[in-house]
Parts: sequence; structure tokens; C-alpha cells
Amino acid sequence: MKRIQNKHSHVIDETFRKKLLLWAQQFHEVAWLDSNNYQQEHSSYQAILAVDAFTSLKTDYIDAFQKLDDYQSSINDWLFGYLTYDLKNDIEALSSLNHDGLGFPDLFFFQPKRLFLFSKNNVEMHYLNMVADEMEADWKEINNIPHDKNSSQSENASVKISLRTSKDSYFKEVNKMLAHIERGDIYEANFCQEFFSEDIAIDPVKTFDHLNEISRPPFATYLKFGNSYAMSASPERYLKKVGTSVISQPIKGTARRFKNEELDRAMIEKLKNDPKERSENIMITDLVRNDLSKFAEKGSVLVEELCAVYSFEQVHQLISTVSCEVSEDVKPATMLKETFPMGSMTGAPKVSAMKIIEDLEDAKRGLYSGAIGYFAPNNDFDFNVVIRSILYNANKKYVSFSVGGAITAKSSPEDEYEECLLKAKAMREALEQPK
Repeated sequence: MKRIQNKHSHVIDETFRKKLLLWAQQFHEVAWLDSNNYQQEHSSYQAILAVDAFTSLKTDYIDAFQKLDDYQSSINDWLFGYLTYDLKNDIEALSSLNHDGLGFPDLFFFQPKRLFLFSKNNVEMHYLNMVADEMEADWKEINNIPHDKNSSQSENASVKISLRTSKDSYFKEVNKMLAHIERGDIYEANFCQEFFSEDIAIDPVKTFDHLNEISRPPFATYLKFGNSYAMSASPERYLKKVGTSVISQPIKGTARRFKNEELDRAMIEKLKNDPKERSENIMITDLVRNDLSKFAEKGSVLVEELCAVYSFEQVHQLISTVSCEVSEDVKPATMLKETFPMGSMTGAPKVSAMKIIEDLEDAKRGLYSGAIGYFAPNNDFDFNVVIRSILYNANKKYVSFSVGGAITAKSSPEDEYEECLLKAKAMREALEQPK
């Protein structure tokens, strides 16, 4: 299917971001990917908006990666969507039997009729030829949306947030995980807990706007498919391919931010030199190196950056960058399957960690700790890690966000619990104090 392209000189700002999202709500499918102008070396676009599916793929985990390969290979166009954590069950002999309040499909991708690619000073519009004659009318309509127009006239109702795992249960399960580590079953595992609200209606656009304003992350995402929504303020890249180069940027290691500059600088130094935080990151970096080596050109896997401190609005993080070169014959779906789920959200060894996670956690992860992103027509792709994210099923009136952290031999259940509360702060604020 042919795409018609047009280009406008345009610098995207906060007002225009809001106009785009408001305009997009008329469509059944929406994907908004926003770097928030965060200074990252591997960025391809400042932002992307894709709306209005021409074709789509929705499936459970059974043969999901093969179905994705068939779809992506046959369409050979821009595709946007997500992979849930539970696609692990397609890769290994695993299951997901915990409580699922959201009920999202395990995998969803769509081919947009309308696509906007934003660079620093320009926007490229790529429309399928069936809607190409609407291109300029759409652009005019977006620009003419009033500055003060809201997505709705009503505010979010008061959101009462509940914990799926009580504090006592959290300590109990973390101690079980520590026992697994002591026995040598695993070296590290990511243990997560769900925060949720039932029988609640929220305004997804307002909620995303508020969450993004709080966090300003480099991999912010707003995803709508029917009455299901993902509002993500993710700071983490899972996997990106440009040409024959592939990179992964796992996050492990977290410290709070301070408004006082001196205290903040001291916290950066503390995080940079913290043996526990560094060991968490190094173990997962090694796991990512191993995953990439499954399809990389021999000898090309390289750790470009190890335990570098990146600062975000809420927290400082340790991030490593691992790269490799790949043959043009390696399919995108193969690279995703060989590395999924991402090591930062599982543990090491990966399969053992996932089995223990399933046994000890109380909620099905679903889209949380999965990935959202896109495929380009030339087989390039870019996916985030779905963390610091609010998930919403409007039909079920169910809102969910989850947080977690790496458990190692040096972990303190009390400290890990406090880290979870720190990570939950932005999502709780976005829900409890909507603008």
C-alpha cells in the first residue's frame, strides 16, 4: 500500500502536543511516542503520532512471535503496538495464572492510515493513499484547535488506589525470593506489585498529560486501542535497530532526586558508587549481552556504557548501553523473541527468575514490563519498556499501575518497599491530582 508524503516546517511545543492528542481521540487506534526533547544519543525522532488502523494484529501468546513475523513481513509498512510480558509463555514452557483486572490482548499491532514524524524543525506526514486527500485538511484542523480546549469538560473522579499486595505480604514474598537466591536458584529477580482502582472512570488524555508533565521521560507513550489505554512515562529503552546496528539500554539502580542541588549531586555520586545498585545493573547488562549474542554478528556485542547515571524529574537511574551488529537476514521478530522479556524486568538466570516471579507475585503483569514501539518499512524498530505507566480498561472501569525492583542477595525488604513507593509516586499523583 503506497504512502503519500508531505512535509511542513514546524517546531513541536507543549501546546501543539496537546492539540495533536486531542485531535487523535476521534480514532479507534492511537499511538503517540514522545521523547520530551530529552538529550539522548540514539534518538531518531522527537515524537511520532500514528492513528487510524488500516490493518491490525491482535492475538494471545500462542505462536505470537510467528504471527508477528508473518504480519510484519507481509505488510512491509509502519506498524505500532505492544508486546505484553506474558509473551514469555510463547518462548518458554511458562504460564500466567495470576489475577488479571485489565484483560488486554497479549499482543497488538496496527498499520496506521495517518502518520506524523516529528524532527527538530519539521514534521513529515505519511498518509496511505486512500486518505491522502485529507492530509492538508487534517493538518489545518489540528492547528485550528483552540489553545484552551480540553479533552472533556469533566475532571477525573476521586481515585482511591488499592494495593494488590499488602506490605506484610510484600515482605514475606521478598524474603522467599531471598531464600531462592541463597539456595542458588537465581542471582537476581525483579519483584513487582500492582496498585489498582476499580469501578472508576478517568480521562486518559488528561491523565497522560499530567503524568508526562510530572516525569518528562525520553520514552513517553500514549496508546489507545478501542476502550483500552496505556499512559507511559517510561525512561527505559528495550531494543532499537537502525540499519544493521542494535542497541539495548537496561536500567537497574534507582535513587531519589532532591531540589537542593548539593544534595542532588551527592545522591548522584552515591548511586554511581553504590555496590548493590552497580551489581544489579552489571548482572542484567551481562544478561543482555548474552541475549544479543544469540543473533549478533560474531564478536560484535559491545558494552558502550556501563552504569552511567541519567537524571529524570523524579529519580536518578543507572543505565547501561549494549550494542551489536546484525546480519540483514535476521528478522525483527526474531530479535525481539530472542531478547524478550527484557532482562531488567525478569532477572538472572532469566527462565528461573520468571518461574519464581510467577509464583510469588499476585497480579498478571500483562502490558506492564512489556514493550511499546514501532516497526518502520525498512525493518528498523524501536521499543520502550513499559514501566512508570498507567493502564486503563474503560469498559471494565479498571485502572492499574505496577512498580518493582531488583532483588539481590544484598537487598533489604524495607529498602525495596520504599523504592517501590518512590517509583509509584508519579502515577499516584497523576491519578489522584489530575489537572
